[in-house]
Amino acid sequence: MKLGDISVSYIEIVIKAMLQLGINPDDILDKYSIDHKALSSPDARVTIPKFMRLGHDCIEKSQAPWLGLVMGEMTTATNLGVAGLLALSSQDLKQACEQLATYELLNKYNSRGQSAFYVNHAFGMEMGKSRELCREYGIEDGQGVLMFYSINPYNEFNHFVVDSVLSGWYQVIKNLTGHEGAIEKVCFEFPAPEYADKYSEYFNCNVAFNQSNNYLVIKAQALDWACLNRSAPTFELLRRSADAELEKVRLGLSFHEKVSRVIGPLLDGTTPTLEQVSEQLNMAPWTVRRKLVEEGEVFSRR
Repeated sequence: MKLGDISVSYIEIVIKAMLQLGINPDDILDKYSIDHKALSSPDARVTIPKFMRLGHDCIEKSQAPWLGLVMGEMTTATNLGVAGLLALSSQDLKQACEQLATYELLNKYNSRGQSAFYVNHAFGMEMGKSRELCREYGIEDGQGVLMFYSINPYNEFNHFVVDSVLSGWYQVIKNLTGHEGAIEKVCFEFPAPEYADKYSEYFNCNVAFNQSNNYLVIKAQALDWACLNRSAPTFELLRRSADAELEKVRLGLSFHEKVSRVIGPLLDGTTPTLEQVSEQLNMAPWTVRRKLVEEGEVFSRR
């Protein structure tokens, strides 16, 4: 089973982090056949294993195992795709966090799970869920939790992924509201790493390791804070198209969309061949061509 893939917008974050550390990542990008054309494409994606190997190479070159924390600091709402744009135009922080979790699937897919956002209400939500949030995650009544799924077991190839997601959310939330103190605590599923002292440089709140999952706890009062760039008309326009795209993903992509998803990770400066795409889809080339024709599409190397 394939682990999943993510938008090249996350490669942009890696590049910004490396440049922040004063290191040119061009040789690593060349190694993984990632060029300007791929980075400029809204449809281009890389497989998650490839992303983790690329990140590991960047850590090796920079000698900064805390690269994920730097990535988070460099993350903007626009790096998170449609979910980020919806968050940017949301009315308040609660609505923004809902968008980050709900529409994440449009920018990345992982077979391990999807991020989630909850507001703990002792009354008004399923009692079992409220108890779970209190008992398992330490979320008090009225607080919010933005939760990243587990990617356990952890190793030198995936610590930076969790670091980048949680620190990225922390940075985006701060920029959305213009306030520093929205986050009560940041929790990591893995034990404290060798660079544990670095976390205090990137989080102005409590940081805990060996927790039941990876998540941010958001203060109850902060959920009502207004977003600086809120715009109801823009939000509704974006959500209209986002809902249509999300429905496609949830119901299943058309065949030509599946082909497009396969082509993204194969981009190496030239268009992949029909044989390469067919191999990724585990189909005969003539079957791929026939299915495309049935949808009124053709495979063309332009």
